[in-house]
Amino acid sequence: MKQPRAWQKMLSGRRLDLLDPTPVDIEIEDIAHGLSFVARWNGQTVGDYAYSVAEHSLLVERLFTRLNPRIDAKWKLAALLHDAPEYVIGDMISPVKAAVGPGYDELDKRLTAAIHIRFGLPAVIPMQIKKQIKKADKISAWMEATQIAGFSTAEADKFFGRPVADVIQGLQIVLRPPLETRRDYVTRHNVLLEEIR
Repeated sequence: MKQPRAWQKMLSGRRLDLLDPTPVDIEIEDIAHGLSFVARWNGQTVGDYAYSVAEHSLLVERLFTRLNPRIDAKWKLAALLHDAPEYVIGDMISPVKAAVGPGYDELDKRLTAAIHIRFGLPAVIPMQIKKQIKKADKISAWMEATQIAGFSTAEADKFFGRPVADVIQGLQIVLRPPLETRRDYVTRHNVLLEEIR
């Protein structure tokens, strides 16, 4: 019996093996492009454009930086890349991930490790940093839920916890064309890489 194809051809020309991803086959332009076209909330948001995973990632990195103002740039990069595997596996809402089971989690871990190594991060992020990224991720989810996904404040508080007001002060969810988001994602990635060097 013929093995099913487990690789995806990227716009950069790279061929990414999803079962055995290698850092050499990962390019930031592919990640940014893919994430800019992947909709959060299964596309169930208000506005003229879908709220993309790339836009979400930019917000999470900004929130992470606000929560940890003296943090090293490499951990800001980890925050920006926290959902990077979704450029090939898509964004599944938590109930779907639970239904799919441990196979999804293993695939996500393999891709994450390859992405981290490609950009000079440890394959596995220290737990303390992961917790801070998750905290920023939950704040972003609360903002998204209340601003564009139709949740009441009470519902969002229940599912995501209400964020401290000064952390989100002056921040609004932005819905933009995918190519603008792609550009800003790549730019932010490159700025952080320069700060690391």
